[in-house]
Amino acid sequence: MARAIFEYTKTVLDKVSFDATLFCKEVNKAMDRLLPHEIEELKIWIITLTRQNPELNSCLIYLNP
Repeated sequence: MARAIFEYTKTVLDKVSFDATLFCKEVNKAMDRLLPHEIEELKIWIITLTRQNPELNSCLIYLNP
């Protein structure tokens, strides 16, 4: 079940990646919901996504504890 939440989070983040504000809100929510090992995996995924969409770089601050 936990893996389903992780995959759902990635789907939501991908869908809101057009808007940096929404993306940041969803990243912040994900940090509260996911397990520590999933957060590490999500960080890698988000960093890859922000390389393709540099306008999302402002959301990287939510990845640091």
